[in-house]
Amino acid sequence: MPPGENVTPDASSAAAHRDRLAWSTAIFALATGLSRILGLVREVVAAYYFGVAGKINAFTVAFQIPNLVRALVADAALSSAFVPVFSELLEKGDRKRAWRVASTLFWLMLLGLGGLTALFILLAPLLMRPFHPVDLSLSVGLSRLLFPIVTLLGVSGIVVGILNSYEHFSVPALTPVFWNLAIIAGLVIGVPHAGTEDAKLYVYAGAILAGTVIQVLLPIPWLRGRDDRLRMVIDWRDPAVAQTFKLMIPVTLGLGLINVNAVVDTLFASRLIDRDLAPAAIDKAFRLYMLPQGMFSVAIATVLFPSLARLSARRDMDGFRHTVGLGIRQIAFLLVPASVVSAVLAEPIVRLVYQRGAFHPGQTPVVAAALAAFSAGLTFNGTMLMLNRAFFSLQSNWIPTWVALGNLFVNGVLDAVFYRFGIWGIPLATSVVNIAGTAVLLVLLRRRLGRIEAEETASATVRIVIASAVLGAVAFGLWYALDRALGRSFPAQLVSVGAALVASTGAYLVCCRLLGVQEVRALLSLRDRFRRAD
Repeated sequence: MPPGENVTPDASSAAAHRDRLAWSTAIFALATGLSRILGLVREVVAAYYFGVAGKINAFTVAFQIPNLVRALVADAALSSAFVPVFSELLEKGDRKRAWRVASTLFWLMLLGLGGLTALFILLAPLLMRPFHPVDLSLSVGLSRLLFPIVTLLGVSGIVVGILNSYEHFSVPALTPVFWNLAIIAGLVIGVPHAGTEDAKLYVYAGAILAGTVIQVLLPIPWLRGRDDRLRMVIDWRDPAVAQTFKLMIPVTLGLGLINVNAVVDTLFASRLIDRDLAPAAIDKAFRLYMLPQGMFSVAIATVLFPSLARLSARRDMDGFRHTVGLGIRQIAFLLVPASVVSAVLAEPIVRLVYQRGAFHPGQTPVVAAALAAFSAGLTFNGTMLMLNRAFFSLQSNWIPTWVALGNLFVNGVLDAVFYRFGIWGIPLATSVVNIAGTAVLLVLLRRRLGRIEAEETASATVRIVIASAVLGAVAFGLWYALDRALGRSFPAQLVSVGAALVASTGAYLVCCRLLGVQEVRALLSLRDRFRRAD
């Protein structure tokens, strides 16, 4: 063996594992990234037609309760409880039973959530009133149109959970692409023909509902060719069905409480700050904040979740610890620089993305300040997502639930204090809660596993932070120089922001390579793999 190539089997295995993770994550991230970019286009179109002041805030309020109920009983909450149970049955070779359980849950969710949706449509006036929306009757009508997404995404959670358990991630990641395309088409075609502001907002809500129907139906053909198929059966006596619902209770509370925080934020923003501006301004900043979150941390956590569930089922705790550590370090590698860029270039990014049509220049600093405040908690939010999946895989679902309950209390207290800072105080409270929640989850996971590769992760994070500081300096310096030289026309802003992002990313990767950040090696292996594919 040549000098300098003395690689132990463990090191070689870890490198191969890291490369496989990077490849799967990259494919998922590309698919998710496409949907997130289209989501950003959707927000740009919506901002063009509605801005962030006035009745669009009634729409923002109307979407809060359906979105909260969805988080509580559908979509990610259901998948997070279902995947460990379904994966464990597959791991044991009991595939026919696994599909029977999936079929039972599919029909139970369809019937149960259908009834719940009908109840919430009936109670919509009572649910909207506490928010003190800018137009109560409009918020009630919009929420009634949006509530059916709860049922639709409930059955979608089963379909996506099945595909993810078979490590099929690309199609579920691409379905939001068509969701966004449907909404963009609805806005572009429908809004110009609507006569009033209310009618335009109903077009927006109707497009969301139509897009959700498309999102649910698209992945279903990819269930074919698996071990079995979904059937018309309800076997509620199967212990695995009960186990799924047992796991779902804390998952529902844990993920739901995170969304309750958003509802609490909207209450403070609407009632105590500015109901004509604050809810929509925070929402627009949140959409930008979620772009790197959805592309990177969601991709990593989703790709790793089935693997973690199988490692837990095999009682392979060494593999489990290493996989969790890999996930946390990759999230830091991707989200720390993203948070720095979001903070130092908040205003030019908001100006470039949103400032046109009904979105006026005076609204840009408000949204930018909220984005910068959100950015402080970006990496921690992604890490919490990874840690939650770790506990779900261990079927220790109550631990992140209790942490989420504590976060809810802290978030309420901080909202009550920070709203005095203005609109950006609400996102700042969210960031502080993310930091505190991450610290608590890390301590609890270490107690559960004995060790969590803390030294490796801390060492990598310090180097990533140093490289990100260089990135921030390059990004702001280059943008500032180009902005002064080129001006504020759209092409000029595109050049100044784009050049700053490209140059700072290059500087970050060079610094990471010089500092020995291992995640760069995974990127290089991806580059070589794509070259071989060509």
